[in-house]
Amino acid sequence: MTKKITSLLFCLFSVTILFSQQAEAQEEILITGKIIDARSNQPLEYATIILTNVETKKISGGITDEKGIFNLKTPKGNYIISAEYISFKSKKYPKKSISKNLDLGTIKLSEDTASLNEIVIIAEKTTVDIRLDKKIFNIGKDLSIRGGNASDVLGNVPSVQVDVEGNVSLRGNENVTILIDGRPSALVGMNGAEALRQIPAEAIEKVEVITSPSARYDAEGTAGILNIILRKNKLVGFNGSLQLDLGIPERLGAAFNANWRTEKWNLFTNTGFRYNETPGNAFSDVDYLQPSATNARVVEQRRFGRLGRSIFTSFGAEYYLTKNSSIIGNIVFTGGNDDDVNTNDIERFNLDGGINEATSRTENESEEEERVQYTLDYVNNFDNEGKRLSFNVQYSTEVEDALNNITEVDTQTNLLNDLELVNEDQDETSALLQIDYVYPVGENIQYEAGYRGNYRDIFNSFFLAERQDFVNNGPLVPDVNLNNSFNYKEYVNAAYVQYGQKFNKISLLAGLRYEHTSIEIVQQTITTKDERAYGNLFPTLNLGFEFKDGENITFGYNRRISRPRGRSLNPFPSRSSESNLYSGNVDLNPVITDAVDLGYLKRWDKFTLSTSLYYNTSKDNWERIQEGTGEITDNGDPVTNRFPINLSKEERYGFEFTLNYRPFKVWNINSDFNLFNVKSDGDYTNSITKVTQSFDFENTSFFIRLNQKITLPGKTDLQINTNYRGPSQNAQTKSEGVFSLNIAASKDFFDEKASLSLNFSDVFNSSISRRVTNISGFLEQYSEFQWREPQVRVSFVYRFNQQKKNEKRGRDENGGEGYEG
Repeated sequence: MTKKITSLLFCLFSVTILFSQQAEAQEEILITGKIIDARSNQPLEYATIILTNVETKKISGGITDEKGIFNLKTPKGNYIISAEYISFKSKKYPKKSISKNLDLGTIKLSEDTASLNEIVIIAEKTTVDIRLDKKIFNIGKDLSIRGGNASDVLGNVPSVQVDVEGNVSLRGNENVTILIDGRPSALVGMNGAEALRQIPAEAIEKVEVITSPSARYDAEGTAGILNIILRKNKLVGFNGSLQLDLGIPERLGAAFNANWRTEKWNLFTNTGFRYNETPGNAFSDVDYLQPSATNARVVEQRRFGRLGRSIFTSFGAEYYLTKNSSIIGNIVFTGGNDDDVNTNDIERFNLDGGINEATSRTENESEEEERVQYTLDYVNNFDNEGKRLSFNVQYSTEVEDALNNITEVDTQTNLLNDLELVNEDQDETSALLQIDYVYPVGENIQYEAGYRGNYRDIFNSFFLAERQDFVNNGPLVPDVNLNNSFNYKEYVNAAYVQYGQKFNKISLLAGLRYEHTSIEIVQQTITTKDERAYGNLFPTLNLGFEFKDGENITFGYNRRISRPRGRSLNPFPSRSSESNLYSGNVDLNPVITDAVDLGYLKRWDKFTLSTSLYYNTSKDNWERIQEGTGEITDNGDPVTNRFPINLSKEERYGFEFTLNYRPFKVWNINSDFNLFNVKSDGDYTNSITKVTQSFDFENTSFFIRLNQKITLPGKTDLQINTNYRGPSQNAQTKSEGVFSLNIAASKDFFDEKASLSLNFSDVFNSSISRRVTNISGFLEQYSEFQWREPQVRVSFVYRFNQQKKNEKRGRDENGGEGYEG
């Protein structure tokens, strides 16, 4: 099986390259150059070059990259050339006959001072920018995410999948690190899936998908890195947009994005509020295989009635000290208040199929969460020849408090048989200091070095009290076996160096990173303390070879780590129900992964194709074991416990391609496909039954996404997003494939100053997780889960503008890193 898949992947990769080599192009010439800000000498990314053919009147052109460089292919002819950038004076070249390659050199554009007090549009550009070391998804006029959140945004990003429960994976691997503006952040939270739902889509500018990170980045996350860049508009003058949202199920929201920039100051803000109902459901049918089981079968039907209120606000200021240096301060606050009512109807049957008990369980849960992040950045670009020094300081806090009142009633006798109170508190404090220095030598060599220190302090407490005497309506009695407090402290100090050089068509970027980790675990309930310290070296290597303009092949190698934290280390069990426990493992060790990536990139006039072959291997991989504890609940249900251990060796390899295709001016297609194989080897011996179970498995799965955007007459856009995640399995669970389809439409009004959009998510009500779990000799379970049922959203956006333009950006100062080769 492995050999067949390897051969298939090799053939697919080879055919892709052969196909691209055979593509014929008409006789063309190349126009090159660089566009910079005349005042600061900074390159202008996304500046526009427009070519107007004098004879045919045909208009073509392109945009600059992050270094301000453009490379345009066009047929020979007579052209009028102009360079444009929003809020800058355009530069126009008179009619010129071009019969050979033309280098326009460095083009300097000056700010249009007359526009300082004018009002212009905010971003309306949505593109997938494929580069050698990463893919960049620019959030703009994406209709399907209006009124949505960060989780919805990630669900549209190439190579990224978000499952039904909100878990994020990269190329099918959930061990992915999510950064905010290039750094770890409390905004991602201790519960990543839930925290991402608190960040409105309107606050996000772009997402970088980095599958072969250089030594500059943290080594955390064996799958790679997703870097979410928040909006910090830098357009000259005052710019803004106001968005209002309505939806079914009940949903209200508003978002305001704006900035005001003068010669010395840039003030920016993003603020949003959400009130929304998010109904969901789940189903479970469990057969217990033990002959002594009182309840041989248990059927549960759950309904989730979630009501959430959240606010997100970001306010920042950038002060330009000189034309080459600036200081940026930013405060981000997110707050949430949820009131959920969840019901669970349970039927328990004996071996003969007769009903033992039927109950209805109700959970009234309220949760409050608050996250605050303070950042201060200093950037100095010195002589604008690539030399750069940056300091970053960040401090953040996070508080989550949940109170759950649970009642369970026997529906046959209408008597109360369970009364519980659960209180969970989670607090986190984190701090970061980062220093990066880039020193170029000539035009083709670059040195870089830096330091990063991360500090995290996480505190968890769990309290459960339940009634034991129902005859006399007794008090709630605390459960001393479950109640606990747990404190986790982590210090990571890292230093790195890297070297980059270009040899004609070959680009090299090699680096070495050292990270020293020190952790302290305090179980306050039983007054125990564990300390551990370890250091690791993480080499990285990225190579690029440019066959010709628009065609490249890359090779990347990096070593990465995944550290256990919080809940995974806390040995005290927590529970989602009376019969389902989860306990951590204080002896859990980090997982080290070596990753290799071979990529190919080809650009044609109407489409761009990026393919990749990748291979990851790791030892002492985590497996979450589910087994019976030997205990029985008051209702007669066997109790199961899930816990993580270092168990297996894992190998993962796959093939991926991403395609951007625009067959017509009015039709744009983005698609990506990922086929991967996971092989795991490991055996586990049950501590109670002493039975050894093999956790060996091999799983081949795939993911495919197709996003289409069509421009219709009357300034109307239609967007159709389809996703399919193929079936998968591990040692204990098989999951069915999941299909989803979202449709959105938008129409512009008032000279394109306003837009009204309609979004219908999960049109066929098919985004449902279906799984079969088999624990040998203990249970067989079929389950379904739907976190969010279909939704309809209507959004109205008003832009403070005079005409509709695409927003252009300056240098990337948000933690991103380019490797253009």
